[in-house]
Amino acid sequence: MKKLPTNLQRWLFMAFVILAVASCTKNDTPVTPTDGNQTGTDSGSDSNSDSGSQPGTNTDPFSITETFESGQKTAYADADVTLSTGSWQMDDALLGNLSSDAKDGNQSVRLRNGSIAMNFDINGVKMLYVKHAKFGSDGNSTWQLMISDDGGSTYTQIGSDISETSTTLKTDSFSISDTLAVRFKIMKSGDNRVNLDDITFKGIGNPGVSVSEPDTTSTGGGGGSTSDAAEPRNVTVGSDAPPTSGDNSNMLLGNPSDAVNSIVSKDNYLIDMGYYTESYSASRAEPNWVSWHLDASNITRAVSRQDNFAAWADLPSDWFQVQDNSYHGSGFDRGHNCPSADRTSSYDANSATFLMTNMIPQAPNNNQHTWADLENYLRDEVRNKGYEIYIIMGSYGEGGSGYYGTTVNTIDNGNITVPSHIWKIAVMLKTGDNDLSRIDSNTTVLAVNTPNTNNIDADWTKYIVTVRDIEKATGYNFLSELPQSVQDAIETKTYSPN
Repeated sequence: MKKLPTNLQRWLFMAFVILAVASCTKNDTPVTPTDGNQTGTDSGSDSNSDSGSQPGTNTDPFSITETFESGQKTAYADADVTLSTGSWQMDDALLGNLSSDAKDGNQSVRLRNGSIAMNFDINGVKMLYVKHAKFGSDGNSTWQLMISDDGGSTYTQIGSDISETSTTLKTDSFSISDTLAVRFKIMKSGDNRVNLDDITFKGIGNPGVSVSEPDTTSTGGGGGSTSDAAEPRNVTVGSDAPPTSGDNSNMLLGNPSDAVNSIVSKDNYLIDMGYYTESYSASRAEPNWVSWHLDASNITRAVSRQDNFAAWADLPSDWFQVQDNSYHGSGFDRGHNCPSADRTSSYDANSATFLMTNMIPQAPNNNQHTWADLENYLRDEVRNKGYEIYIIMGSYGEGGSGYYGTTVNTIDNGNITVPSHIWKIAVMLKTGDNDLSRIDSNTTVLAVNTPNTNNIDADWTKYIVTVRDIEKATGYNFLSELPQSVQDAIETKTYSPN
């Protein structure tokens, strides 16, 4: 074989090297594989529209930092504060900006003999980082990082106690193995104070949390903006939705207000969303009531919280359409009627709960504490005690007090009514068949009616009433598919918690 000229050999060698390097180079950042136990991902956030990604397909890395720069809390007393990542509870802690506060920015947490805790969950976290230091000339102390996978009902410690010996910020990291939706708490005892700053969450998938301006950022009850509204969407009803009739159907126990699916009934408009059914009021721009069935098949945690708030595309075109950001700046949460955590069996199921036709303006402390605890209680009855539950939730009246403490009748320039009261009825029976015939005078019924105020007591049991009490307040006829004798028995009983 004839030997190639030396110059040609060199040129061919260099061309081979260039091609080899080019074939090994990618524009995408390498992605760490997800944990094999990961069950799902989110595909939206408070300020973004539904991305359309399906569960399990999002393996992008994320990094979210709570800087503690956006909130205000100047006293140690236990209270919630709205920060860039969401609502945090601070007990014997404040946001300090003194020269003696160790901080990366204008302020940091100053924690004494208490805790700071997230009032929300985050998904897919693999690592957590915390900057921390002693406050001023205080003595040494220790603190603990805690994790909860049940919405804050119980916590377990991650790693060992962290010793606080330095007056300058240093960073500690924690490896997180739980891939479900979790929340974190930092606890400390003793009188020596510590500063905490820049808590960073790193993980895989959509965390269901975004760093954004919170809903409670302006004064009064105005709110509302459509400049960055998410695209309205419809419901996709999958095979995991409750049946349309018979056992486990959303309205097995009746239609409390005789709602009909006709636009002439604009303030008692029946909407079947598949995963729940509701009576909608166009004048109030919110549901009158929402009805659904809850059993173990609905709360499998196959997917995480989607947070893909959006307007419902099929609302009659001449009715006011509530957007995902219509509550912005109002001081009220977008409060679910049918909860996100009651529908975790699929992407479609959870997404259905984030339509704005399922929302009411709800005082933050009512939504995040009193109501959240009630919802967790009912899910625990299903998950751990073998119950299935028929639930109806609604609201009535006008005038609630949110983040700012003043009574507000409407938000979004008068388009959305702020209800004065929020109620729930739950008919609880052991899992089985032929439910209508099994409900009798001994069946357990829970009824709760709460004021829509931010100074509400966190203990939902203080608001237990009877079904008849709610009927008198609303004019509705609940449980109408049951024999009258059964209604008379269970609608007058007062529930006693376990």
